[in-house]
Amino acid sequence: MNGRLNTSSRPPNNKRHSYAPSFVSARSIRSRRSTRSSLTDVGLADAERGRSEAPVNPVAEREHEEIAEIKRYEDFTTIDWVQDAEREQQRRRARRQEKAGSFEREGGIGWRGQLWEAYESGHAWIVVALTAIAIGLNAAFLSIITEWLSDIKLGHCTTGFYLNKSFCCWGAEEGCDEWRSWTSLSILNYVFYICFATGFAYTAAKLVKSFAPYAAGSGISEIKCIIAGFQMKGFLGGWTLFLKSIGLPLAIASGLSVGKEGPSVHYAVCTGNVISRMFEKYNRNAAKTREILSACAAAGVAVAFGSPIGGVLFSLEEMSNYFPLKTMWRSYFCAMVATAVLGAMNPFRTGQLVMFNVKYDRDWHFFEIIFYIILGVFGGLYGGFMIKWNLRAQAFRKKYLTKYAILEATLLATLTAIICFPNMFLRIDMTESMEILFLECEGGQDYDGLCDRSNRWSLILSLLLATVIRMFLVIISYGCKVPAGIFVPSMAIGATFGRTVGILVQALHETFPHSRFFASCAPDVPCITPGTYAFLGAGAALSGIMHITVSVVVIMFELTGALTYILPTMIVVGVTKAVSDRLSHGGIADRMIWFNGFPFLDNKDEHGFGVPVSQVMTTHLATLPATDITLHEVEALLSESAVQGFPIVESRSSKTLIGYIGHTELRYAIDRAKREDSSLTEVTVCTFTSANSFNDPDSPATSDPTSSITTDFSRFINPTPLTVHPRLPLETVMELFKKVGPRVILVEYHGKLTGLVTVKDCLKFQFAHQAADAGHGHGQTEEDVWVRAWEERIWGWLKRGAEVVVGIVEKVSGGRVVLGHGPGTVSAGGPVRAGGPRVENRYEDLDELGRAEDQEAQPSTNGLHSESAEERLNVELHDR
Repeated sequence: MNGRLNTSSRPPNNKRHSYAPSFVSARSIRSRRSTRSSLTDVGLADAERGRSEAPVNPVAEREHEEIAEIKRYEDFTTIDWVQDAEREQQRRRARRQEKAGSFEREGGIGWRGQLWEAYESGHAWIVVALTAIAIGLNAAFLSIITEWLSDIKLGHCTTGFYLNKSFCCWGAEEGCDEWRSWTSLSILNYVFYICFATGFAYTAAKLVKSFAPYAAGSGISEIKCIIAGFQMKGFLGGWTLFLKSIGLPLAIASGLSVGKEGPSVHYAVCTGNVISRMFEKYNRNAAKTREILSACAAAGVAVAFGSPIGGVLFSLEEMSNYFPLKTMWRSYFCAMVATAVLGAMNPFRTGQLVMFNVKYDRDWHFFEIIFYIILGVFGGLYGGFMIKWNLRAQAFRKKYLTKYAILEATLLATLTAIICFPNMFLRIDMTESMEILFLECEGGQDYDGLCDRSNRWSLILSLLLATVIRMFLVIISYGCKVPAGIFVPSMAIGATFGRTVGILVQALHETFPHSRFFASCAPDVPCITPGTYAFLGAGAALSGIMHITVSVVVIMFELTGALTYILPTMIVVGVTKAVSDRLSHGGIADRMIWFNGFPFLDNKDEHGFGVPVSQVMTTHLATLPATDITLHEVEALLSESAVQGFPIVESRSSKTLIGYIGHTELRYAIDRAKREDSSLTEVTVCTFTSANSFNDPDSPATSDPTSSITTDFSRFINPTPLTVHPRLPLETVMELFKKVGPRVILVEYHGKLTGLVTVKDCLKFQFAHQAADAGHGHGQTEEDVWVRAWEERIWGWLKRGAEVVVGIVEKVSGGRVVLGHGPGTVSAGGPVRAGGPRVENRYEDLDELGRAEDQEAQPSTNGLHSESAEERLNVELHDR
C-alpha cells in the first residue's frame, strides 16, 4: 500500500523534493480524474498529458486571490506551506503567460519591460535594504534614549538636560562638574531613583496593556512559531512596532531585570513585516514573507550585539526551522546593512556598536582551562535553574496576576529599585555594568575600587550578592507585561560570577606565584585578567539560558575582536551545552512555546515513540460526500463544526477518499454561488466532483444538465492532499510536518479514509509521552504539593500588600491615580482609550492560549501538568 508523495502536494522548494518518501500513499487514478476541474489540479493534469504549461483561467486566478486575501485575516491558524507553494507556482505561470502574450503582441520587450524585469529580479533585495536601514536607525534611536533615561534616575546634566552622563562628561579626565546628582542628600537621591524607576515601569506597562498587548515580553518564542507558519495577527503589526519602540527604553530604564536584546529581534521582525506588506508580492506569498522575517531576526541580533555574522547564525540556529541558502544570503545582507547604519549613527560616540564592546590584547594559559570548565558548569546550572523557576513564576502569574499586569510591573520596578540601589553593580544599567566588568585593570581603568587589591574580599561579596539578587529578580521579572528580554540579564549574571572567579584566580596566583601550576606565567606581565572571566561567564550564561552554541561563540568573538579567546569561548560554551542538556529540554524560548501551547514542532528534537500514526490520528471526522449532500446540510456542518477543513469522500458509506476542502474555501464557495445564482435553495445538491469525472478529462466541467438544483464546488477542493499509511511511524509523520509543512495529513488504507492527523495531535501525544516517561502518571509529587501551597501563601501576601499600596497611592494622589475599583479590590484596570477594548480582547485571547492552571492539574516532567498541555492546544488551534 505504500506509494509516493502526491505530485500536486509538492513542497515549496527544491530541497523538499529530496524528501519525497516512498511511504506516502498516492491518490488513485479514479480520484485524480474525478476532480480534474479543480483549481489546484490544473498544472498536474497538463503535466500528466505531456503539456508544458496550461493556460491560466482568469476567473480561477481571481478566486484564488480572493481566498488568499480572506485567509490573511485568519488568526491563530497554521499556514499550509504546500498550498502556499502551489499558489505561487500558479502566479508565476500567469505572469509568464502574460509576458509571453505581451511579447507576441509587441514583437519584443521594450526598455520599460526590461526595466520592470530588472526591478522584479531585485525586488527582494530592495525590501531587505529598506528594512535593514529602518532597523539600524531604530536601534540607534533606542540606544540613545535608553542610556539617557537610565542616567536621569541618578542625576542630570547642567549644560544640557537632554545629555546623558557620558556625553555631559565628554573629555573630562577626572571628575565631572557638569553632571550633578538630584540632591546632595543620599537618602533623597535614593527616593528619586525609586520614583523614576516606578514611573518608567508604570508608563511602559500602561502603554502595553492599553494599546499593544503583543509588545510585552521578548517575542522570540512567538516569532519562531510565526516563521514556522503559525499566524498571530497584530503581533508583527505597525502599532506593536511603535509601542515596542517606546516601551522598551522605559522598561530598561526602570531598572527591571530585563534586557533589550531579545525585544530587538521583535521590533526588527515587526519592521520587516510592516515594510514588506507595502509590496503586493509579499502580501500574497507567505514563503517570501518568511524569508524577510528570518533576515530581520538576524538583523535584530546584529544591531543588539554589534555582531552581523552572529546574528545570521542566531537566525539559523534558533529562529528558523527552514533556512535555505537564499535566505542565508538575505539575512547576511540585512544584518550587514543594519549594522553599517548603526555604526554610521554612532549612538555612543565611541565608534562602538554596543556599550560593552571590549578589546583584549593578552593571551590565555592552558592551566586556566580548569576555571573555564567551572564557568561552563555554572552556565549550564544557571540555565536549568532559571528555566525551571521562571516557568513556575509564569504559571503563578497566569493563575493570579493576569488582571493586575500594570500593578505587577510597577511594584516589581519599585522592589527592584529598593534592592538594587545599595549595590554598585545593580544600581547602574546592566550593559554599563558589563562594560565595567569586562575591562582589564591596567591602563587606569577602575570603577569604585574594582581593581583595588585591598578591597578584594568586600568586592567578591558584592559580586556574589549581585549574582544571587539578579537571578532572583530575573526569575520574577521576565514575563511581566512590559517589553522584556533575558539575553542581557543573563549575561550580566554570568559577568558578575565570572569576575568573581577571575578575582579568586588572580588572588590564588598572587598567593602562590612560584607554584608549578602557574609556571607558564611571564614574570613581569599580569598573568590573570579577571575581565576575560567576566566575558566568558557572560557567554556561558547566555548559552545556558538559550541552549545555543555556535552563534554565542561568534557573538562573543565579534564583541571583543580577540581571536585568541575563541578556543576558551568554545570550551566554556561546549561544557555549558553538555550540562544544560542534562537539566532541561530546550532553552527558555522553546520552553515558553511549550508553556503557551503554540503548535510548534522543533526540528532540533529527536523522538523515539515507536508507535504508528494510527495511534495518534483523529478517527471521528466530519466528512463531506462528493455528491449526496444539500446546501442546507453543508451550511449546518460549517456552523456547527470548528474544524478548519473537511475530507471529501465518494459516499457516506464507502469512505473512498476524493480530496480535501478547507473551511475558508468552502465558506467562500457557498457565498460566491449565492451571489452568482439567486435560484439556490436549501435543497440544492452540492457536488464536489464534476459530472464528467470519468469521461474525457479535456471536456469542460459542468453540472448535471438534468438537475436544475445542483451546484458544483469541485474546483475549490484539493484533489491530492498529503496522505499516509496507518502503519507509518509517528516520527516520520512529524518529519513531514517539519520539512514539508502541510496543515493536515490524511490517513488512508486501500483508498479509504481512516483518520486525520495535525500538529496538535502530535504535540498532545508528545506531552503525554513525556509525562509517562517521567513517571508522574496522574499523581502529584511532594514538590508540586509544596509549590502549590507556597503559591497560595505568596498570593495572599501579595494581595494584602497590593491593597495597602493601592490605598496609599490613591490617598497621596487625591484620587487622581486609581489602581483599584473600590475597597478591598486590587485591579490594574482603568479606562481604555483609542480602540483599547479590541486590543484588550486580543490580550486575553493570547493568555487563553497559555497554560491555565487549576487545582486539580497533574504535574509533568518540570512540575507543570501534562493534561493542561493538551487542554491549551485545544483553544483556537483546530488545524483540521
